[in-house]
Amino acid sequence: MDTENISHSVTLTPRLEYSTTLLDEIIDIISQKRDDLKQSNKDLVSDFDESDKTHLQAIELERIMAFSLEILTLTKRKTRSITNVQSIPQVLPSSIPLIRTISAQLYELVPDCSQKLSELSVHLGSIVLDSAALTHASFDFSQSNTESSILLDEVKLMVDSKISKQYPNVDFFKLCNT
Repeated sequence: MDTENISHSVTLTPRLEYSTTLLDEIIDIISQKRDDLKQSNKDLVSDFDESDKTHLQAIELERIMAFSLEILTLTKRKTRSITNVQSIPQVLPSSIPLIRTISAQLYELVPDCSQKLSELSVHLGSIVLDSAALTHASFDFSQSNTESSILLDEVKLMVDSKISKQYPNVDFFKLCNT
C-alpha cells in the first residue's frame, strides 16, 4: 500500500508542474492583452466621452483583463506555496472556482485562454482529488466556494479602485448604474 501511495504521489509533481507552466502561459497572454489595452486606452484618461459606447467598452475590457490577471496571479502564488502533498488539499480547492470564474469571463473575449483555463481547472481538480485520497484529507466544497467568493470580491474592489484612479475623469458609479 505504501508503494502505491508513493507512486501516486510522484505522479502529482509533474502534473502540478504542468499546471503551473500552463498558468504562467495564460498569465503572460492576459498580461500582454492588459498592457495593450492600457496603451490603447491612455487617451481616455483625458478624453473620455461617457456617451461613446466604444469608450465604455474599452475601459470595461481593460477592467476585465486587470481583474483576470490579478486573480490568476493570486492563484499562481497559492499554487507555488504548495510544499508537499499534504498542503495540496488545503491550498488548491479554493483556486478552482477562481479559475472557472475567469474562464467564463474570458470565454468570448479570449477564447484560447478560456479553453486553457478550463483545462487547468480540470488538472488542478484531479490533483486535489488524488492528493486528498493519498493523504486521507477531506475538504468542504462550500468552504472553498466561500473562500473563492471572498477573494473575488476583494480583488474586484482592488481592481475597481486601480481603474478609477487610472481614469479620474470617469464617473464609475454613474457608469455602473446605466
